[in-house]
Amino acid sequence: MIPTVQVIGAGLAGSEAALQMADRGIRVKLYEMRPQTGTEIHETPFAGEMVCSNSLGSTELHSASGLLKAELELLGSRFLQTAAQFRVPAGSSFSVDRHQLAENMESTLAAHPGIEMIREETRELPETDVPVIVATGPLTSPVFARHLTRFTQRRHLFFYDATSPIIRSDSIDFFRVFRGTRYDKGEADFLNIPLAEGNYHAFVSELVKAETVELPDFEKGIFFEACLPVEEIARRGPMSLAFGPMKPVGLKDPRTGHMPFAAIQLRRDNIRETLYQMVGFQTRLKWKEQKRIFRTLPGLEAAEFERFGRMHRNTYINAPLILDATGRARRRDSLFFAGQISGVEGYVESICSGLLAGRQMSRHLTGRPLVPLPGETACGALLDYVSSAEWKNFRPTKFSFGLLAPLELSRESRKLSKRERKEQLAQRALETLDQWIRRQEF
Repeated sequence: MIPTVQVIGAGLAGSEAALQMADRGIRVKLYEMRPQTGTEIHETPFAGEMVCSNSLGSTELHSASGLLKAELELLGSRFLQTAAQFRVPAGSSFSVDRHQLAENMESTLAAHPGIEMIREETRELPETDVPVIVATGPLTSPVFARHLTRFTQRRHLFFYDATSPIIRSDSIDFFRVFRGTRYDKGEADFLNIPLAEGNYHAFVSELVKAETVELPDFEKGIFFEACLPVEEIARRGPMSLAFGPMKPVGLKDPRTGHMPFAAIQLRRDNIRETLYQMVGFQTRLKWKEQKRIFRTLPGLEAAEFERFGRMHRNTYINAPLILDATGRARRRDSLFFAGQISGVEGYVESICSGLLAGRQMSRHLTGRPLVPLPGETACGALLDYVSSAEWKNFRPTKFSFGLLAPLELSRESRKLSKRERKEQLAQRALETLDQWIRRQEF
């Protein structure tokens, strides 16, 4: 008889893993500590809540997130299938109504006959003969994190992350902003706040001087490079933001006919278009400072904030020491890790690792060998890197094309542009994955 699997954590990875196994006839107990035990960042009690941004990244195949999502579609991701029902217009970005998506994921999990949802905090791993997938996410409870330290025999690692503010649309002055996407791709789904050079430098000056939420001295500066607080970027130089989240490239203000010196984009956060999120504006500014400084921006003078940007601590294990390329713990055959606790970074990467953990656990429990995905695929390359990187300086990893096995060198490949090379790598990845799925019956 196949034993019941315990999945700890009903975030993106845990929800995906649970559904993958339950769809294959394996019974699942899905543990989630919310709402009995909350976190500093979740807004709902629902499973699969996207807590930071509402974007799953670009859909274009020459982008890292676009290739990952294309592979997950081939693999049959349940989360992406559900997310597609709650997309909001955002150009080439796969953006969703976060709350409606989470509510629907909760209903889907609760209605599945193979899944039992248990609302309580897990404080330690069960006995060694119980199959477990740990998907507690970056906001793993302190009690369970300390228990994992004893299991891994090493202090768990962490970094600080932040979220962007969300603004009520009825408080935005639409006469002072303009709609548009970069290079006019797709519909004009973003609101853009144009800034002249003087306004830009005044804004940056205020950011640098503003009061921030204090961190303990020994934890200062521990940020994730791909998701730096906007004020930290500003401290790196007066033009850092103009080449980062405030870059104006590809935008043209219809009122002037020219590209502004700098621009801030706002993206829909829900289907009804009542909320907009500041794109790339993660921050740890104190709330009063966010209100003061962001209200100096054109169009946001009377802005009402549905959510201020917040700082939170992300916990993860040192995966190269603990996991193999299938996501399984080296020291315990029936234990897998998935999601950001496993050392991947990002929504789509978490969905990927959850799907693979669920599929690999299914194979393990039905007596079939575990099979790492090919290194020519995005999912395979990501898990291979996470399990084999240099452990001494390991940090959570997003997928990038640099993780893929390179194209064969030829005169033709040397002439390819960067975009063309990525498109060829993506095409090879999808063809390889499609053939591999058929061959392995994965």
